[in-house]
Amino acid sequence: MGQLMNDFQERLYLIFTGIFIASLVACNLIFQKFFTWNFLGLTFELSVGIIAYPVTFLVTDLISELYGKKRANQVVISGFCASVFTTLLIFISMNATAAEWSPVDSATFNKVFGLSAPAFLASMMAYLTAQFIDVRIFHFWKRLTKGKHLWLRNNASTMFSQLVDTSMVLLILCSAGAIGWERFGSLLLMGWLFKVIVALIDTPIIYFLLWVLKDKIRPASYLEEK
Repeated sequence: MGQLMNDFQERLYLIFTGIFIASLVACNLIFQKFFTWNFLGLTFELSVGIIAYPVTFLVTDLISELYGKKRANQVVISGFCASVFTTLLIFISMNATAAEWSPVDSATFNKVFGLSAPAFLASMMAYLTAQFIDVRIFHFWKRLTKGKHLWLRNNASTMFSQLVDTSMVLLILCSAGAIGWERFGSLLLMGWLFKVIVALIDTPIIYFLLWVLKDKIRPASYLEEK
């Protein structure tokens, strides 16, 4: 029985890791498109990348709760390596001349998938900083509350780390001239508020998933994180 539970835990860890990496790589590929979203009388102008990115924080919180700090940090590093490798593949593809019959010509391909250096730098620096902060704060509150009040550590870690993430991305992009400074304040506020809303929404999702998994996996104890 114990071996079956361990096997299930490891398979689930691989699934969570796959979802994390897929969400991270996807948001780096699609971030150049912006959309407008109206919610409770507020109008948000956001990159479509922001749809996938909060999933990474949901997954790291789940892994932190179920597997502990070390395994969560391993997933963060794996995501970084996957992003760098994906960017390398895109760079090579951009330098491959499209055939005359190709449905997508080189100019269109480069416009859609061409990650500028400032954008990639901003994304990776913000990603590593915010994710490590998220994991650290999550476990700080887990130890402080002795493993209780999951809603507190989930929201506190995500809301603060997302503020750091959004600020860093915009600071680097504005400093590089990719985005005008006049948009900094509004994009920061809209981006962070959207992530806060998502953090509040994903709290019941985490509780539900932990309830479903309660007989299949033993969550990591806060005592193991010291």
